[in-house]
Amino acid sequence: MRYNNIKTGIFVSRPNRFIAYVTIDGITEKCHVKNTGRCRELLIPGVTVYLEEAHNPNRSTKYSLVAVQKGAQLINMDSQAPNKVVYEWLLEGNLLKDAVKIKPEQVYKNSRFDFYLETPERKAFMEVKGVTLEEEGVLLFPDAPTERGVKHIHELCDCIQEGYDAYIMFVIQMENAKFFKPNDRTHKEFGEALRKADSQGVKIIAMNCTVHTDSLALKEQVPVMLS
Repeated sequence: MRYNNIKTGIFVSRPNRFIAYVTIDGITEKCHVKNTGRCRELLIPGVTVYLEEAHNPNRSTKYSLVAVQKGAQLINMDSQAPNKVVYEWLLEGNLLKDAVKIKPEQVYKNSRFDFYLETPERKAFMEVKGVTLEEEGVLLFPDAPTERGVKHIHELCDCIQEGYDAYIMFVIQMENAKFFKPNDRTHKEFGEALRKADSQGVKIIAMNCTVHTDSLALKEQVPVMLS
């Protein structure tokens, strides 16, 4: 996926989940943050950030913050980007080469899954999670407690019991990663649910990305450590 009209700025502050103040070309602008997670280890005053300039005169903010520089590493922090890059990846046949249907946002019973996939012989659901929390090359999810994430995992386990295949895809929104593991320190229940899902046949995949200031693409699988 690609962005248009990228501008470079210096992060100043984030008064709430949706808004940040960023200095762009010497002027401090109010910008939209495309990630409702905490991201406290990323959005530090003085860091370099990258923003997509909008051309909608009805918007209250002219720019959307999409990426941040963390030392030598560029991290995409657009929470909408993981689903977009996974969709591109699925359409290229990287998961199921013989897929005859790939449908985003599929409702099933009381659930809404990110993707429904179908081949002549198999039917599957997939949930996608974006990962931006990194500690010395180890990638962790979630960065804040997520009851919704636990609910999604339990629902995928139900799908397995009903004869479907099920996948959880963790999109690591940066390039360098040693391995991925659930963040039990922040939300132990999520880690327990993920390990249960693995034991019941839900396929857990983690992939890093090739990240540029104006683009993002899935790159390669990263080891998943559940123990």
